[in-house]
Amino acid sequence: MNFGCCFCDQGGITIGNDVKFGPFVKILTTNHPLDPNDRTTLISDHVVIKDNAWIGANTTILPGITIGRNSVVGAGSVVTKDVPDNVAVAGNPARKIRDL
Repeated sequence: MNFGCCFCDQGGITIGNDVKFGPFVKILTTNHPLDPNDRTTLISDHVVIKDNAWIGANTTILPGITIGRNSVVGAGSVVTKDVPDNVAVAGNPARKIRDL
């Protein structure tokens, strides 16, 4: 794990073996509902990062996401959907670039 990472873990975070984190990775497990009159309610959901994943610098992983085994998330990505095993994703929102 590199420096400056921030894990907001109210919803729970599971990290597998041999996972690599670049600097300033953010894992967020809590969000608010979209109702502009309700900013006090929290919605939490578990994040799972499976074995041998590599999370690039300045990546943000949102609540409820699973990052698959051996997958790579490119630097600066915002992960809004699950990442399957053995793929590279990047962008905002993160999208599949190629199979690994």
